[in-house]
Amino acid sequence: MADRYLRFTGTAPGRFLTRSLGLPQPTPLRRWSAARPELDGPVLRLTAGQAPPAPGPGGCAGIVLDATGITDPAGLRGVHTTLHPLVRGLAECGRVVVLGALPDAADVHQAAAQQALEGIVRSLGKEIGRGRTVQLLRLAPGAAAASTLEFLLSPKSAYVSGQVIEIGPAPATPAAAEGDAADDDPAEHAPAGEPVVRPRTALVTGAARGIGEAVAETLARDGLHVVCLDVPQAAEPLAAVAARLGGTALPLDITADDAGERIAAALPDGLDVLVHNAGITRDRKLANMDGDRWDAVVEVNLNSVLRTTGHLLKAGTLNAGARIVATASISGIAGNAGQTNYAASKAGIIGFVRAQAAAPELRERGITVNAVAPGFIETSMTAAVPLFIREAGRRMNSLGQGGLPVDVAETVAWFARPGSGGVTGQVVRVCGQSLLGA
Repeated sequence: MADRYLRFTGTAPGRFLTRSLGLPQPTPLRRWSAARPELDGPVLRLTAGQAPPAPGPGGCAGIVLDATGITDPAGLRGVHTTLHPLVRGLAECGRVVVLGALPDAADVHQAAAQQALEGIVRSLGKEIGRGRTVQLLRLAPGAAAASTLEFLLSPKSAYVSGQVIEIGPAPATPAAAEGDAADDDPAEHAPAGEPVVRPRTALVTGAARGIGEAVAETLARDGLHVVCLDVPQAAEPLAAVAARLGGTALPLDITADDAGERIAAALPDGLDVLVHNAGITRDRKLANMDGDRWDAVVEVNLNSVLRTTGHLLKAGTLNAGARIVATASISGIAGNAGQTNYAASKAGIIGFVRAQAAAPELRERGITVNAVAPGFIETSMTAAVPLFIREAGRRMNSLGQGGLPVDVAETVAWFARPGSGGVTGQVVRVCGQSLLGA
């Protein structure tokens, strides 16, 4: 779906007119491509309070600011001291990542100062402009942050901003110890004459189109064998997606009572990445919503996730070091008129993630559970939204534009990495830092 306003503001007359009228001037986002996989320019790594180096002729592409040592409010001045001379010269579509510590409930001064970093990050994200993003990583002792930093300091995180992500140590499992090498093609690394280790396997529900198709494509790009699942009515486009990606099509109604059993039977070697993407909307205001609309949305979006995950865990289908990624929504965080059923199901996903991630049996096996919470993403569903509501949805975020399905897919792929074992129980919004919700 074309964003004509974004295209118009990229022309000389568009820039002049929008500047004269004080209208938003969103910057086209720099996304990942094989030709340009990295940010253009250096990334500065500094400690809060450290005097920054003199900026080069092109500025810098990213800033990583270590604020983990701040233990009282006076130390916050160091954030200003270091960032103030740099933010104006940060490159277009550049990145700022602030490293903080977990607030310590036993130390009120440290807790206050570390929580204050969230206010700095969220505010800076709303004012920095030009397609630039700002994040806060709260690091536990021994945190395994390399995979997350790689994602946030790359074009893959183009539509993720204003997020607070907690990172713990990686679990002691073989999958975690391998790091991100398991994302590569195993055939490239196997010595001659030795058997090739099987590729990791991912299951993506709702994979026939839209966000699910983009997730399947991105995981396949990263070297996973993707099992694409969707309803039998979508069997033809589902088969086309699977064939194009060298994956497997699994036409199946995820709400069927035996869905978990049939998925387990289709995965004799187990499952390494489980992506719950299938979802529906049946919008009406609560006063006008019949029970069937309510039940359908909760069944597809929430109950099927609980039931299927529970069965696959009980059956042992999820391998050690597996990754579970569910799809929430900013509607589940901020609510949305006409979507009490949808918001309930997506808020329920957040509860599922937090509870499941804390389960001792999953932690012992190095299985992580996280969620993406998309905002306004350019899909066939948002294309059907009335024009003025659609335009408001696109502009009501710090980046001033809608996201693309690939933005959600890249975030899922980061969660899915073997090296992301320290990230669990997190809900990351892919919304360009929407002005709605937290």
